[in-house]
Amino acid sequence: MPDRYFTPEEANELLPTVRLLAERMVTHRRALAVATVRHGRIAAKIAGNGGGVRPHEVDTLQEAIEAEAESVVNCVEELQSLGVFVKDLDQGLVDFPARRGDEEVLLCWRLGEDEVAFWHTLDEGFAGRKPLP
Repeated sequence: MPDRYFTPEEANELLPTVRLLAERMVTHRRALAVATVRHGRIAAKIAGNGGGVRPHEVDTLQEAIEAEAESVVNCVEELQSLGVFVKDLDQGLVDFPARRGDEEVLLCWRLGEDEVAFWHTLDEGFAGRKPLP
């Protein structure tokens, strides 16, 4: 049960804050993915013969992974504290709980869109998005 329901107008009023947080979340998620891949490559080198690995490189990457992961979590928590559901970390996809008559629905927005202009039922997800009337 959501803490609150949004009208399309309320969701769009909150959008500047949501957009900023979603941008930060996506940026940190991408940095986390890059650091994780690099860490995996270095771990593979070390498991082989360890050649070509600079001292403390693994530690530096591990610290970056932890910092980026923490930043992603912080963004998600801030979005959730606004009453928004985070659906996709990589796309910056979020849903705003709403009502259409007696039915619970979700107003859907993705980073890059100008406004909250779509909705879907709880079961449909992103693939079932429909334009708001």
